Amino acid sequence: MLEEVERWLSTRSWSAADRPLHRILAAKQRTGQTVSVVLPALNEEETVGDIVAVIRHDLMRQVPLVDELVVVDSGSTDRTSEVAAAAGATVVHRDAILPRLPAVPGKGEVLWRSLLVTRGDVVCFIDADLKDFSSEFVSGIVGPLLTDPGVDLVKGMYDRPLGAAAGQGGRVTELMARPLLNMHWPQLAGFVQPLGGEYAARRSLLEQLPFPVGYGVELGMLVDALHLVGLDALAQVDVGVRKHRHQDGQALGRMAAAIYRTAQLRLARGHLIRPSLTQFERGGDGFEPRTYSVDTEERPPMVEIAEYQARKAA
Repeated sequence: MLEEVERWLSTRSWSAADRPLHRILAAKQRTGQTVSVVLPALNEEETVGDIVAVIRHDLMRQVPLVDELVVVDSGSTDRTSEVAAAAGATVVHRDAILPRLPAVPGKGEVLWRSLLVTRGDVVCFIDADLKDFSSEFVSGIVGPLLTDPGVDLVKGMYDRPLGAAAGQGGRVTELMARPLLNMHWPQLAGFVQPLGGEYAARRSLLEQLPFPVGYGVELGMLVDALHLVGLDALAQVDVGVRKHRHQDGQALGRMAAAIYRTAQLRLARGHLIRPSLTQFERGGDGFEPRTYSVDTEERPPMVEIAEYQARKAA
């Protein structure tokens, strides 16, 4: 392992217990920083309400850590919006944000648009499919941003069980993202969960980053942040165990293709590989091909959007 990564692991990898809540709150009060939590959600009625309720109870009612809790619904066909609102979140539909620009499907699209409907100095993203959610996922990853002015982005790290098998989750991480990072951006080799959906960053950083519209958003954000602010401005915090709904193998294949595409765009902005992926399913006449387009679009840094500039100036 690179000496720089070993040093980074010893100075920028922490446990949630390293920063007690009272210390985080004191730093927030002293600096006057505000915190927004965003849950991107698509058909998550079974879990989103519990996550919202825990955050509101632990980090808004009991202690004033979170100033704003927003669920951005990206087109759910179930009761996600109703459940989230009933639990106390502000719910905004993706298509209602920046309506002059037609929305495209994808998680990164939702995260990008969320910058226009939140105001926190620190923005924390939490996936809406988590089970047995603990508020330490939020307090743990925003803690370094509130207490250390040299940190700009913090990823959560955790165990990811796959059913009863401990540590076997994160298959796309191990088969695609980790090899890519180790080979092409070895400074990022120390991240335990580079694709994890639980992370926080300063708005001043997020508004300068392009956002891949789909599954490549987490890898793209890490790589771009490394180039923009450097390794020592990035950190990770151990928040325990992450339990969530797992996707099937074909969905993971499409995710891996989008992540590879994101990496390839950053490695060479010239020649582009075929932006599609063909997979096979057994049908009545044998194996039948199914071809899916790979996310190719990226949204520009939010600071370049006129509506965002106008809001900052107001």
